[in-house]
Amino acid sequence: MTSSRTSPGTARSLALDALRRIERDGAYANLVLGPMLAASDLSEIDRRFATELVYGSTRMRRACDAIVDRFVSRPPDDETRSILRLGAYQLAYAGVPPHAAVSATVDLAPRRTRGFVNAVLRKVAASPIDTMVWPSEGARLSYPDWIVERLRVELGDDAVRALERMNEPPPVTTRDDGYIQDVASQWVAAAVEATAGERVLDVCAAPGGKASALASRGATVVAADVRPGRATLLRENARRLDVDLAVAIADGTAPPFRTDVFDAVLLDAPCSGLGALRRRPDARWRVTATDVDELALLQSELLAGAATLVRPGGRLVYSVCTLTAAESIDHPAPSGFDVDDRPLPEGVWRPYGPGWRVLPHDADTDGMVVIRYRRAA
Repeated sequence: MTSSRTSPGTARSLALDALRRIERDGAYANLVLGPMLAASDLSEIDRRFATELVYGSTRMRRACDAIVDRFVSRPPDDETRSILRLGAYQLAYAGVPPHAAVSATVDLAPRRTRGFVNAVLRKVAASPIDTMVWPSEGARLSYPDWIVERLRVELGDDAVRALERMNEPPPVTTRDDGYIQDVASQWVAAAVEATAGERVLDVCAAPGGKASALASRGATVVAADVRPGRATLLRENARRLDVDLAVAIADGTAPPFRTDVFDAVLLDAPCSGLGALRRRPDARWRVTATDVDELALLQSELLAGAATLVRPGGRLVYSVCTLTAAESIDHPAPSGFDVDDRPLPEGVWRPYGPGWRVLPHDADTDGMVVIRYRRAA
């Protein structure tokens, strides 16, 4: 976790308001926080502090609850719970001096609960978590139990390292053209090995990072997405990056394109996102084990649709930002395609079944799986 200097209460007030919207109303952290910061008059340092408080408290929600619950005899109401989480995060993970974390957080509490919040947070401050006996590994790592158990099965000895790395804020990586994109996503685009003059389709392209990277290599790229709003985002990003993209609103399970026409098709499929949880702080509390099974079915339909669009001898690249076999290597190769098991041209990849996988702690990137297929000529 990153360390923060103490900041005025306004940063904490904004963070608490955002946390309540996320926890009470089910708002998405990235969608609710941006407009709140834009409408505020916070300084840049306070904006960064508020962002850390919101993202960090959301990631570490379960751990913060376990830290607090040692000192409460009955569960607090939702409003008080949010305040206690905010205080516990500052004390346990953000490096805020105890006197500042306690006093400034207590000031956010209504008068009726101020004494209670003060007493609990003072006890938290006096009890370092490095001596704490955690109720479970899921509580310590701050994930639902099913995610911890699933990744233990999927990753073995690497599970805890991956989970711990996804509790850290992701680094900001910027391409040469100014587009901010995780390095592993850049490696996925490179795996297509698009060349000038090729016709390439990105089936689920929004927001357009991979499609724009393919276009920058000189390929003629069609960027498709099923949702009109995300197609608009594709156009906006293409305009900003000054790249040529043909944008289409299209359902990848029933693609409206001619068959056998593309030299390469990239299917970066919708998935559970279990490899990118550091980037989506609230996702760990939204995704369920059932979602993994349902998404695997959708991915199978998308693979079947994408396969019809590849010309004989052409390439199909399948990728997901998750770590589960059900969403990646358990999918059989589409009919008429062979696995292309050549090493990928860029990245730190481990062989994984018929494809390749990078874990979050391998190179400080999102976790990804890539499988490349080639259609018989």
